[in-house]
Amino acid sequence: MPELPEVETVRRTLEALVVGKKIERVTVMLPKMIKLPQESAQFREALIGQEIKGIGRRGKFLIFRTTDFSLVSHLRMEGRYGLFNSDEPVAKHTHVIFHFDDGTELRYSDVRKFGTMHLFEKGDEHKEQPLADLGPEPFSDGFTVKDLKIRLAKTRRNIKTTLLDQRVVAGLGNIYVDETLFKAKIHPERAADSLTDEEINVLHQKIIETLAEAVEKGGSTVRSYVNSLGQIGMFQLELFVYGRRGEDCRLCKTPLERIVVGGRGTVFCPVCQKKE
Repeated sequence: MPELPEVETVRRTLEALVVGKKIERVTVMLPKMIKLPQESAQFREALIGQEIKGIGRRGKFLIFRTTDFSLVSHLRMEGRYGLFNSDEPVAKHTHVIFHFDDGTELRYSDVRKFGTMHLFEKGDEHKEQPLADLGPEPFSDGFTVKDLKIRLAKTRRNIKTTLLDQRVVAGLGNIYVDETLFKAKIHPERAADSLTDEEINVLHQKIIETLAEAVEKGGSTVRSYVNSLGQIGMFQLELFVYGRRGEDCRLCKTPLERIVVGGRGTVFCPVCQKKE
């Protein structure tokens, strides 16, 4: 599933491609993808004549800001957006098409069919699900060491499961939690409320640093992720632990181990990340 760096990369490419374009009509081939309004016909009708004013992001969600609405889109496992000319063949697994008045089309494809779209009156998108309960953005002023400390102190869950909870901090997923915990030298099974003030300071710093570096490199290309221009991310070349089970730790040369934490495959270094 694309995480914050991948979604931010998609946001940036889409911003360059579609801002300023006017929607002439919308085609929905898979109505179940439209979660709000419940009738896809209302979704289609509402967007006719709307101009795309900007593309935002909240956690792992894209936000298309039009003249009057905010369209909240989640890519799930394999959702992709691409800009095409209207005379180009429509690929298999294309489920939603935004037809623009300049003859181009923004097409959403999704092999797994798990992606979702919610349409809100502009300004209401943060008041309701799926955005209402999200935690602070890692790059925002609201994501402070103090706030993180308070949130971790409230739970006995292991630190990995806690960081995957989007109500604690928005945008982190399996890849970047594993990478962050390695860089912070924290074992993924440590209880969240057992972290010391010093460990929380380091963890806070490494969350921001890891995500910022991943955004700079266009995200990580794992499975089938590409941005809206069809380009792969390059951060996978920098990964310390994720996907490297059995390989030597880049710091201490100890073979990396894999365990399951909270139902998620987790790779860590038994020396650099001691469970104490």
